[in-house]
Amino acid sequence: MLIDATPITAPDASAGEASLTASADSGTGRLRELGAWIAACQGVHPPQPLRRCRVVVFAGDHGVAQRGMSLLPAGHSVERAAEIESGAGPVNVLARATGASVRVVDVSLDHEAWGEERVARSTGAIDVEDAMDAEQYARAVEIGRRVADQEIDSGADLLIPGDLGVGNTTVAAALLGAFTGTEPVAVVGPGAGTTDELWKIKVEAIRDAMFRVRGTTDEPEEVLRRIGSPDLVALTAFIARSAARRTPLLLDGAPVAVAAYLAERLSPGVRAWCQAGQLTPEPAHLIALQALELTPLVALDMNAGQGVGALAALPLVQAAAALQAD
Repeated sequence: MLIDATPITAPDASAGEASLTASADSGTGRLRELGAWIAACQGVHPPQPLRRCRVVVFAGDHGVAQRGMSLLPAGHSVERAAEIESGAGPVNVLARATGASVRVVDVSLDHEAWGEERVARSTGAIDVEDAMDAEQYARAVEIGRRVADQEIDSGADLLIPGDLGVGNTTVAAALLGAFTGTEPVAVVGPGAGTTDELWKIKVEAIRDAMFRVRGTTDEPEEVLRRIGSPDLVALTAFIARSAARRTPLLLDGAPVAVAAYLAERLSPGVRAWCQAGQLTPEPAHLIALQALELTPLVALDMNAGQGVGALAALPLVQAAAALQAD
């Protein structure tokens, strides 16, 4: 096991109960419950304001996208990552509006550049070959854990994991389908930039990837290595490590929710540190949130990834903390 399988310590129930009691007659509904969750995560009542919210976008390309299942051009993921780095992406706009900051972690984008967080240039096509070898898998885990430590050590009080990469919803759907036994046609949606014919190609790729790992779901990390991707592995390790270090997480779309589902499977207790920011049209997103027993704060049909949907819900989390603190 490379992702820590030690059960995660739960948030402080006494602080949460104190917050619920103090706001019993407030009439603030789910905001009251959300504020109590923040107090429990912080271990204090009333909770402290959320002043250092941080979006961390894990970026990577995926060999299975070469099957022609998307209308998005080659290099799209690299261009979007560069856009975020320049401060011009949708995630940057919403981050500025909410006082959050943004970091991009280039784990496996398909370009020549190389950095300390890089694992590979794209991945194997998961319908016919393994996504990565054991060494690449171990490096992806280490990157996710290290990035979480860096962000928490620098003072982040709430983390928003984000995803970026053409084909990432295909990978997420294949993993979730394999672990939950959901049929490919039920676990996958249109994604971004596709048609009915391309959707059929996507379903076939997911079906073949799931077939490759049939009967091995009792070895979740091996399944992740074979039909996952370095960016999704790093994302999973990031979420598990953040929860282990008692830092709350606000989840975005399908790949992030699936990563949280996998983190909970590998490190029981992770889900108590998570809130679902939003709900997208992707079937895998709803299936993962139901498995995690999380109810999204908003349903805006945002499938941009990058943490954008979760950022749209962040003001609700900030308001909940402020209501409990006042």
